[in-house]
Amino acid sequence: MSTLGGTYKVPQISHTIVSEALSDKSQFPFFHKMFPKEGFQYPTIVHLLLHFRWTLIGLFASDTENGENFMRIFPPVLVRSGICVVISQRFSTTGYTTALRDSLSKWRQVNVFVHFMEYESIWERILPFHLTFMRLPGPIEGKVWILTNFAGYKMNNRRLLKYIHSIWIFGFLAKIRPKDSAFEPHFFVEDQFQDHYFHCSLSKNVFSVKGRRRCTQKAPLETQEKRNRRRIANYYHHYSMMKTLAQALNAAYSSRLRRRRRKEGEKNLGSPRLQPWQFHPFLEKNEFWNISDRKLYLDQNGEINADLGIRIFLILPKEDPRRVILAYSLRQRLTIKQDALSRLKLLNKSLPESKCVESCHPGFVKRAREGEPVCCYDCLPCPEGTFSTQEDTKKCTKCPDDKYPNEARVQCIPKVITFLSYEERLGIILVSFALLFFLTTGLVLIIFIKYRETALVKANNRDLSYILLVSLLLCFLSSSLFIGQPRKSTCLLQQTVFSLIFSVAISSLLAKTITVVLAFLATKPGNRVKRWLGKSLANSIIFSCSAVQIIICSTWLGVSPPFPDSDLHSQPGEIILQCNEGAVVMFYVTLSYMGFLAAICFTVAFLARNLPGAFNEAKLITFSMLVFCSVWVTFVPTYLSTKGKYMVAVQVFSILASSAGLLGCIFIHKCYIILLRPDLNTKEQLTARTNVKT
Repeated sequence: MSTLGGTYKVPQISHTIVSEALSDKSQFPFFHKMFPKEGFQYPTIVHLLLHFRWTLIGLFASDTENGENFMRIFPPVLVRSGICVVISQRFSTTGYTTALRDSLSKWRQVNVFVHFMEYESIWERILPFHLTFMRLPGPIEGKVWILTNFAGYKMNNRRLLKYIHSIWIFGFLAKIRPKDSAFEPHFFVEDQFQDHYFHCSLSKNVFSVKGRRRCTQKAPLETQEKRNRRRIANYYHHYSMMKTLAQALNAAYSSRLRRRRRKEGEKNLGSPRLQPWQFHPFLEKNEFWNISDRKLYLDQNGEINADLGIRIFLILPKEDPRRVILAYSLRQRLTIKQDALSRLKLLNKSLPESKCVESCHPGFVKRAREGEPVCCYDCLPCPEGTFSTQEDTKKCTKCPDDKYPNEARVQCIPKVITFLSYEERLGIILVSFALLFFLTTGLVLIIFIKYRETALVKANNRDLSYILLVSLLLCFLSSSLFIGQPRKSTCLLQQTVFSLIFSVAISSLLAKTITVVLAFLATKPGNRVKRWLGKSLANSIIFSCSAVQIIICSTWLGVSPPFPDSDLHSQPGEIILQCNEGAVVMFYVTLSYMGFLAAICFTVAFLARNLPGAFNEAKLITFSMLVFCSVWVTFVPTYLSTKGKYMVAVQVFSILASSAGLLGCIFIHKCYIILLRPDLNTKEQLTARTNVKT
């Protein structure tokens, strides 16, 4: 009809909800809407489903063009909101359907159905469901019906409502009209309406209808009976539309009359005949939606929308259905009446659930099941370092770097700052051992200085022994640089001091070993090695070997020196304060160089282990270097496999263990001879033992 009227440029005005197709002005330029287009209530339906967490639903529609449009438009809206449509059925307007049983049996957890209905009877829709549910085994939970149309229904057939929890219907909210409203209780009425409600007759013969007075076209409404007032109120929006049409018509005639007078002078002209297309511009200026008695407004897209009320017909076992106003949709914002929900609970008719699985609690994340709708999913704990505070979250949130999730993974709590401190048990143990070894080394050094003129001290290269003992003293002291909160100064000194002191210690052992070998060779007649013996050779070995380590450390400090750093990710729940090596390659270069010196020292001492024992420390050096190398070979994989303060503790332990190994293997037995067996600490005894072994 709109196409036909538009062909002749006849304006049309809607007095009810119209099809979405009529919103296309390019095809229907002469159509004027007074009400929203079809489907404007769909967002409200989505809000209802999301509010009550109904994510698994069924859709049903009439087998008409409008029903086809519903099935084409509405499901994508639901999918975008995370709602699954697992049952979809179109009903013939002339018969029942037999395709419901399989789908309703498979998806028994679907308790909410959205029905697109036009003008057919609601009982024609309920009957197929009733018959289907009767044939399904087991108890059937009450189903919720949400109807998309605005028609009113009488719920009086209690037998067919057996499997229904409630029927939901939308209604327009009415404006509150002031007492001085422009609504006048006089308008033109049809004959039947006037005869029935005004109790009068339009017949010219007043006696033609007994008991009825003569009606006039402009007649006051009878307001004594309440039912009449309610019926008349339903026609208010028709009256508003007619009044607006009259105003537009009057404006059109007045405008045309003024134009003719300007053209033809001030002649007395009759009312001009108005063509339909000339009336159209004046209709465009009128806001029909604004004069309606219903709460209509323009949305952000310029389309007419309406405020709605949602009422439900609650199905009770032994009573007539009870009508409850459950919610309002004001400016597309849903407001649920909590007192209405409380009434449902009191009546033992709480709203059913309609979902595939239970909701994922906070601390868990959804994972879709393969081959099933997206609403069917598994709940998995949030990954390490993440949390979630809402149900059914799709993605867990990562905690800030300075925080970590609690055990339930529902919130982030601050991380604990940790480092190898002097106050904790591990730090106290390491410091105690370092102090013990330091005092022991100092005691040994005092003994060697006090008994420096004895044969045993002289025979084992007294100056090299002093250098080695001082180096060991500094080694034990250097371990304290690794304990406590890392600072810029301690980070710069830690690795460089440690590597330099150990290089000096190993160099002095190497010098001792080479001196023993040369001393033995010098006793052979005609050997010229004797000229190499002396302090200069030993000092040269120590200086040259240590100089290489000094160059490596200087390069390290110049290129990328160590610095204080915070490790936020190695240990959950902890912020580890540590020294970053800067150039990690240089750290391993220094270790490799120490290992190279230790390997040379071990090799030379091992080859010289069978030389005469009175002046020979090669056996002791061999065993001490074996302990040293074992400690540091074990250190590398252990260091790489530990994290945080335990990584530092491993290095401190390696320093203490290797230094203690050198001290014990080389000096303890000498202190035993010096202090407890002075009879062996004579030149004669040493010479005698030499002669015997030779």
